[in-house]
Amino acid sequence: MDNVWAIVLAAGASTRMKKQKLLLPFNGKTIIETVIQNIMPVLGKNILVVLGSHRDEINEQISKLPVKTCVNKNFPDGMLSSVVCGFRALPENAEAALVFLGDQPQIPAEVTRLVLEKWQQSGKGIIIPTTVGKRGHPVLIETKYKTEIERLEPEKGLRQLMGKFIDDVLEAESSNTEILRDIDTPEDYISEINKN
Repeated sequence: MDNVWAIVLAAGASTRMKKQKLLLPFNGKTIIETVIQNIMPVLGKNILVVLGSHRDEINEQISKLPVKTCVNKNFPDGMLSSVVCGFRALPENAEAALVFLGDQPQIPAEVTRLVLEKWQQSGKGIIIPTTVGKRGHPVLIETKYKTEIERLEPEKGLRQLMGKFIDDVLEAESSNTEILRDIDTPEDYISEINKN
């Protein structure tokens, strides 16, 4: 798996949380540290964190972890700008990247393994985990789509890519409903904390 990377989107301003949510405590660590440590058993050091808002504080928090970072100066433009930043920062030999949201600390390594297995078995260029009929994260996208991603309309996001190349998309069924849940509000945070 040397040529597969994780792109962790950690550039948002957390406006609905009223504070930087990725630095909130979660299972004895911060949310962003938990996300990274859930990925490491599968992808090792092939983890790229896209920073933007509060980048110095987040960078300091993850500085001891074996990750690379890039800075998205256009983070106010929305999530797609961070995806673009991440794909541009990947090494040249990267074949594919799994796009993770920085505010989904409950996604276990098994989901990442499932997505990778389906990619290896299917020959498809885009793998999306699903549960109860809904699509979640992490989404695997081959680097051949890097230029296409840069051309997408920011407000419509990555969904456009899936719609345009529908024949190259495979949905990977998972029983884990956490792939649908992110932490946007104080209520979301309390709900996720209470599960542990």
